[in-house]
Parts: sequence; structure tokens; C-alpha cells
Amino acid sequence: MISKISSFRLAFGGCLSLVVAMGIGRFVYTPILPFMLADGQLSPVSSGVVASANYLGYLLGAMAAALLPTPFGLYRCFAIAIAMASLTTLAMGAPFLEQLPTLLGYGTIRFVSGVASAYGLVLSATLVLDELTARGDLKIFPVHFAGVGTGIALSSLLVEITGSTIGMSASTLWLLCGAVSLLLTFAVLTLIPAPKRAPVSEARQEPQSSQNGKTKLSANAYRLILAYGFFGLGYVITATFLSVIADQQHGLSNYKSFIWMMVGIAGVPSVFLWGRIGAKIGNKNALLIAFILEAIGVALSVLWPSLTGLIISAVLFGGTFIAITTLGLLEAKILVPQSPRLIVGLMTASFSLGQVIGPLISSALYEQTGDFTIATLFASLMLVLCALMVIKPFTPPVPQEV
Repeated sequence: MISKISSFRLAFGGCLSLVVAMGIGRFVYTPILPFMLADGQLSPVSSGVVASANYLGYLLGAMAAALLPTPFGLYRCFAIAIAMASLTTLAMGAPFLEQLPTLLGYGTIRFVSGVASAYGLVLSATLVLDELTARGDLKIFPVHFAGVGTGIALSSLLVEITGSTIGMSASTLWLLCGAVSLLLTFAVLTLIPAPKRAPVSEARQEPQSSQNGKTKLSANAYRLILAYGFFGLGYVITATFLSVIADQQHGLSNYKSFIWMMVGIAGVPSVFLWGRIGAKIGNKNALLIAFILEAIGVALSVLWPSLTGLIISAVLFGGTFIAITTLGLLEAKILVPQSPRLIVGLMTASFSLGQVIGPLISSALYEQTGDFTIATLFASLMLVLCALMVIKPFTPPVPQEV
């Protein structure tokens, strides 16, 4: 019983770390963006550039977290990452940023925030995944990824109450969300103490499984990594601009924060639901269904421009995108058991490369068409491509006899 309680505490700490690094650090930009547009801080085109700066930082951070040694130890780097995610959220509310060029001010801070978010995700997943695997409590792991949806829901509610109802400015909203994030950072470091033993992936910075002493990834692992890249491209336009899409629909402006909150609410139970589905029909089959449902949800955001359509879109989107991440990482753990940090980092890097490209495409198409319809339908098509890529089973590598 003590082991179970300790494991849940660890997973809950991981959950809060993703509230900080992802739910707030990454995704609070979406509900605050309409307020930044209204305050004249950004335009629809420059907002895509700032989003891409964040995703570029996320890409580089993911690659560094996967491939480079952790100079201060894995746990200290994890603690620094979530602290930086909080501080960069706070910094987005600094008054002087409005006087600087967009990329120099908001773009630079969102870039650093992206690096911090990637390190926070990869290192927290590594710490929690390693420890739960050692304890035989891997079934608790979905609690960890529930933090993304929880953070989205809580930060959206906070923005709705303080922004839409009270009328706070975009800068004040950033300061408020940053302060909440800092408080949660202290809670995370209390719930996840420094491990008494080095995590498996830290002790094995150069994993051996091939003749040259470095991990060799199978063709199936590369296929999963590539599918994650298209997933990043397919999901990111909705993840960035859903609140703006709602804000631009006639009569739906007052629901812009509510729609994004529905994404987070749907995301919290999704990791548990899809975990059960994956256990019954296999992670690969669960991924296939989730990709199809997400493609439908993304398309509905522009094909059914009503409150009902946007709510259904938000539920389908929120109910799948976090679960796809969890299912993919569980499948990756099977494919590359000897080096989880490598595969988690490479998948995150591929995912974030798609995210860098997505907002740039959407901004260019918005400039040509005046709305996000074509860009969103393109994103839905990318998710259909992801579904096609996971039809073939991911067969675990067969151990070779020495």
C-alpha cells in the first residue's frame, strides 16, 4: 500500500509538472491570444510567427533533452526547466514588451518558454516512467499526462473569469497565470523529490544495444517518430487558433475561452479512457481510431461554425490529442525499452518540427484568404495521413542471441 501511495504521489507530481510546463507554459497562449489581438499587441499574422518561435524552441529543447547529457543531473535540469516555464509565462506580461519588435520581445520569450516546456515534458516523463516501471506501477502513468488537460482547463477558466468577466488586459492575464505557475512549481518539487538512485536513462547516457555501443532504432521506431511529426503539423493549427476561430464567428466571441476550456476538460479523462482502450485493442489500433476522431474534430471547427459545432470539435480534439501522446510514448517504451529518453526526445522533436511549420502555413494562408478554413482542413488531412501511417503494426524488435 505504501508503494501504491508513493507511486500515485509521484504520478500526481508529474501531473502538476505538466500543468506548469504544458497546460500553462505551452497552451495558455491560445486563450490569451484573442486578448492580445484585441489589445493590439499582435496581429493574426504575427501571432503565428510568435507561435512558431515557441515551437522552434520546443523543437530544439526536445532534441537537446533527447541527445545531450544533462549537465547538472537529470533531476536538477527538470527542476530548472519547470521553473523557467513559469518565469517565461510571467515575463510575457512585462509592460516593456509592447515597445519592442514582435520577434525580439514576445518571440524571444516564447522561444525560451518552448525550450523549457520541452525539457519539462521529456525529463518529467523520463523520471516518472523510469520510476513507475521499476515499481511495476506503469498503469498509473496516465495520471502524469492528465496534467496537460488539467492545465488547459484551469488556465482557460482563469482567463475566462479574469479576462472575459472582469476585463483584465492580456498583460495582466500573463502575470496572473505566471504567478499560479510559480506556486505550482514549488508543489511539484515537493511531490517529486530528488531520486535516491539515478534514473535508468541518466545512468545510461550511452545505451548499448548495437555493435558501435549506441542505440539503433528500428524501422518501426522511425515510422512512429515520422507519424508524430505529421501529428504535430496536423494538431497545431487548432491548438493555436481555436479560440481565435471562435472569436471570429458571429455571436461566439463570448465563448472563446469556454471553447478552449472544453478542450482541457475533455483531455483530463481521455488519458485514462484511451489507456483502457489501448490495453484492450492494442496501442496501435487505439492510435488509429484517435487520429481519425481528431481529424474529424479539427475539420468541424471550420465546417460547422456554430456553438454546437465548436463544442463537438473541442471535445473530439481535447479527447484525443493528449491521449495520442500517451499512447505513442507507451508504444515507444515497448519499441525502445533500453533508451526511453532517446525515443521520447526524438518523438517530441519530430512533433515540434511539425508545430514549427504549422503556424507559418496557417499565417500565410490567413493572409491570402482572411480566415483559417483552408489551413484547418489541411491540418485535418495531415491527421488522416497519421492514421494511414499507423495501420501497419509496430512490431517490437526481436532480441538477438549473443
